[in-house]
Amino acid sequence: MEILSHSPEETKKLAGELIKNIKEGQTIALYGDLGSGKTTFTRYLVEALGIKCRVQSPTFVLMRKYSDNGLNSRIKSINHIDLYRINSIEEVLDLGFREIIEEKDSISIIEWPEIVENLLPDSTIRIYFYYSGENERRIKILNLH
Repeated sequence: MEILSHSPEETKKLAGELIKNIKEGQTIALYGDLGSGKTTFTRYLVEALGIKCRVQSPTFVLMRKYSDNGLNSRIKSINHIDLYRINSIEEVLDLGFREIIEEKDSISIIEWPEIVENLLPDSTIRIYFYYSGENERRIKILNLH
């Protein structure tokens, strides 16, 4: 699936629709240049789940976890991982990457996933963000079932 989003509001709507098709234990890999909308899209997914928290880029802390705070959601938390500053697969494994993405009641969203391509589950949803204009993004979604 590929869409052209003309505004942040359209991207937010897409995230709301997408979350309906995401299952517990799902991994989502986000690709795109700096500033292309990966973290903003993650914020919209978190909001669509009803999780009320501040979503920030985990570039310097590598991972943030957002929880449902007692909501009766089927997805209890989101692991937001940013691998931009990671230089080796060993660093990723030392973070407990495999255990994180195998959490059954969470979803894992990974920014800059290129270094872990060979570790991603076959069911990983891959989302590519491309600049199309100042406020426009072309968003390509692969492996959405």
